[in-house]
Amino acid sequence: MKVHILHHAAHQEIYGVAMMEELKRHGYEIGPGTMYPILHGLEKGGYLKRQDRVVEGKVRKYYTITPTGQEALHDIKAKIRELVSEVMEDTSYGEMNLESEES
Repeated sequence: MKVHILHHAAHQEIYGVAMMEELKRHGYEIGPGTMYPILHGLEKGGYLKRQDRVVEGKVRKYYTITPTGQEALHDIKAKIRELVSEVMEDTSYGEMNLESEES
């Protein structure tokens, strides 16, 4: 979910409710008790920056990606490409033994 959040924050400002709806489209059923701690953690880690705005009389927190977040997203995209490539290959890895030798 963090990667998904960073991805969207790299393209436009995001806020909690909108991200919960976006993640729901992808099969993640999360509520505010999960979403907001993730956003706060990404902000505290320097991956997102927050700007508060009053919308319809309530403060809404908008997040955008930081340079640190951009770098992290770039790095994780390379790892995702590598993983997808490996998973989609049709070869088996003979040197890798995933079963316990004791079985």
